[in-house]
Amino acid sequence: MGPDRLLYRKRRRDMTTSRIPGLHKMARTERLDAVADAAGLSADTKAALNRNSATADLADHLSENVISTIEVPLGVATNLVVDGTEVLVPMATEESSVIAAVCNGARACRPSGGVMTEADDPVMIAQVQITNVPDVAAGQAALLAQEATIKAVCDGCDPMLVSLGGGFRGLEARTLENAMLVLHLHVDVRDAMGANTVNTMAETLAPQIEDWTGGTVGLRILSNLADRRLVRARARWSAEEIGTDTVAGILNAYAFAAADPYRAATHNKGIMNGIDAVAMATMNDTRAIEAGAHAYAATRGPGYAPLTRYWQEGEDLIGEIELPLAMGIVGGATRAHPTAQAALEIMQADGADRLSRVTAAVGLIQNFSALRALATEGIQRGHMSLHARNVAITAGATGAQVDQIAQEMIARKTIREDVARALLSEGAS
Repeated sequence: MGPDRLLYRKRRRDMTTSRIPGLHKMARTERLDAVADAAGLSADTKAALNRNSATADLADHLSENVISTIEVPLGVATNLVVDGTEVLVPMATEESSVIAAVCNGARACRPSGGVMTEADDPVMIAQVQITNVPDVAAGQAALLAQEATIKAVCDGCDPMLVSLGGGFRGLEARTLENAMLVLHLHVDVRDAMGANTVNTMAETLAPQIEDWTGGTVGLRILSNLADRRLVRARARWSAEEIGTDTVAGILNAYAFAAADPYRAATHNKGIMNGIDAVAMATMNDTRAIEAGAHAYAATRGPGYAPLTRYWQEGEDLIGEIELPLAMGIVGGATRAHPTAQAALEIMQADGADRLSRVTAAVGLIQNFSALRALATEGIQRGHMSLHARNVAITAGATGAQVDQIAQEMIARKTIREDVARALLSEGAS
């Protein structure tokens, strides 16, 4: 263990308390001073945390107890054609090969017309939990009978949304096995992600719901399983473009994921590599999108399954994805953060519908590229070639050294930090 790590551990042991009274009331720079003192940070570490002061000042309005920001590379995926329109897609990700995979996969389906998409209306679900209902069946019937009143209350919560063409679209009254009654509100939220809108409606209705059912309202919250807000994307990769062996290999890899949840989890993780990167670039809620995608993968069939499917038409490979995508271009950090606004402008995403369609296309292409790599050269060759640069930087390489050290490690087929450090030492001697 190196001396830096030992010093770090000693400082952690010397920390007497994690209690810093009034931290949230301090200015950001004062907060950084307090945390640095409590954690025993070196002057260099503290300076590193303070170097992005302008961004951190903005972040102070978006989160709590902010002391700094952490940078994530923002790249642009090229070659995409979505619904007949050329599009550049900003993607924020630290994982090597993600953006390159989209560029390559998109280029491979360009001769076949790129990606075509479909999207449901942006309907979100708010859930109202009702317990202690004297007669669950009667309570369920009472809620259904009040649909007109419920619509009036919901639409009255957000007249602006209604004026834009959104608003209440319907309801569902569900009974669960433990005699719990759950009311679903279906709301078209237009260009918003919609959490604040539907939560407000659910909370506003609570007193009347108790009167109608005789029960007690518990949780009033949106569901991230946005299965009324599905997006679908499809693409064709010609055998002439990618090779007949690759078509067969991808179909075989997909069959593995379709039959085995252990493989399906990693299969879907690869999809989310692309989707999360677009969501992060536009400051959308990656956690909500992840939760919805994996819940959908687990509930639309007999077990957890891939979000994509592949089949052969003639000699060609057809790929399709379907998943819920609750994304927005208004509200929250998306509207407040200038980089998110720039990402939307680069993408020419003038509405949540377009943003969701492009994002689904990226998820499909990301998955195609991962399966192609797995079915041909293996995932490590391309991934580790890009990862080598990260390892070189971690070892201390700078400037031109980064690519030099990375290329040498690739040539040796050994990409490790200790090898990079040794190569740096050899270069210095």
